[in-house]
Amino acid sequence: MAVMGGYLGPAEIRDLAELLGLQPTKKLGQNFVVDANTVRRIVAASGVTDADTVVEVGPGLGSLTLGLLATGASVVAVEIDPRLAGQLPKTVDQLHPDAPLTVVTADAMTVTELPGNPNALVANLPYNISVPVLLHLLEHFPRLRTGLVMVQAEVGQRLAAPPGSKVYGSPSVKAAWYGAWRTAGQVSRQVFWPVPNVDSILVGFERHATPLGTEGERRAMFAIVDAAFQQRRKMLRQALVPVFGTTASATLEAAGIDPTARGEQLSVADFLAIARVG
Repeated sequence: MAVMGGYLGPAEIRDLAELLGLQPTKKLGQNFVVDANTVRRIVAASGVTDADTVVEVGPGLGSLTLGLLATGASVVAVEIDPRLAGQLPKTVDQLHPDAPLTVVTADAMTVTELPGNPNALVANLPYNISVPVLLHLLEHFPRLRTGLVMVQAEVGQRLAAPPGSKVYGSPSVKAAWYGAWRTAGQVSRQVFWPVPNVDSILVGFERHATPLGTEGERRAMFAIVDAAFQQRRKMLRQALVPVFGTTASATLEAAGIDPTARGEQLSVADFLAIARVG
């Protein structure tokens, strides 16, 4: 496979898919990046260097994997499709012989240990499970200090939204528990095969230097967040009745929160304050 600059283009992507008898499926969220310039842009925006060990979820046919390996970083690729997981080392070996790649054939939602103890996450995440995968990895891999992911535009904007924003919601608060988030640019639909019917965006994060609270506080806070946004137009004194019962108003007041406020107005620190009182 002779590829200019060690990247995959549209022809190579289709050849590999044909070799594997692969028809990209919506179920697995398979939309493969076929544009080398987009891969370079993602890798550059991620800030990954040869000092990093990167976990990549859903490497697919290897476009982004090759870009990450070109930096000298070690890559741990988690791929649920056995055909893709089996082919990836062969593709990499042709274009980057002896590159530090480890492939883990698994569902990223179930992994709780990874070789190499990765410190960075860079991935084109399957759109249908992008938020659950992100939250799972951040919970189970505290050494992940930084990351850049490509997700559906609406999801990415929600992850990075501040309190009071129209798109601020449960994912925004839960993501903010782990770190600071930013959007890092739109990605054209035309760089994918097959072309998706949604827009994409890059979202980056930096984990907080120290955790905001304990694991018990996180679990308690996430339950409160879920209740607050399940009926987001309700005042918190009503929305949190399933969690606190008749003491919801008193709990909010004890935490210094107006019981007539709504979830979209509260920061992660506010929700943590409620969890600590409750």
